[in-house]
Amino acid sequence: MTGYIDPDRAQFDAFKALDRDAPLNMLNLVAFRDKADYPGDHDLARDGLSGAEAYALYGKHSAPVLARVGGSILWSGRFDVTLIGPQDETWDAVFIAAYPSAHAFLAMVSDPEYQRAVIHRQAAVRTSRLIRTTPRAVTQGGFG
Repeated sequence: MTGYIDPDRAQFDAFKALDRDAPLNMLNLVAFRDKADYPGDHDLARDGLSGAEAYALYGKHSAPVLARVGGSILWSGRFDVTLIGPQDETWDAVFIAAYPSAHAFLAMVSDPEYQRAVIHRQAAVRTSRLIRTTPRAVTQGGFG
């Protein structure tokens, strides 16, 4: 399980083609590297941080930007086991981030402060899934 750290061009274009005005939630599934993998010229490249430590730095430095664009962490949980699905996919971080719109998400990822923070995410993550969803009211029975 490797390689899904940043969106490829086709995935990002598909994201941008969807409604940019409606609220959205992003399901985040993240698996960390054992050791963070910073570029060789980065100040932290020789510090021997774990993936979890680098991801914590990402959270610390990106949280103000998330809040500034009106986003928030809607839910966070601890991964226990996959009941249905690939048994080799395990996750170190599982959470849902809420954004008032795709405009807000795009503003966050293009913000210079976020751009400085995302290097910690890239160093920390072995693989991930970032799944855009549209929030909707839960109907009786719960499955809408």
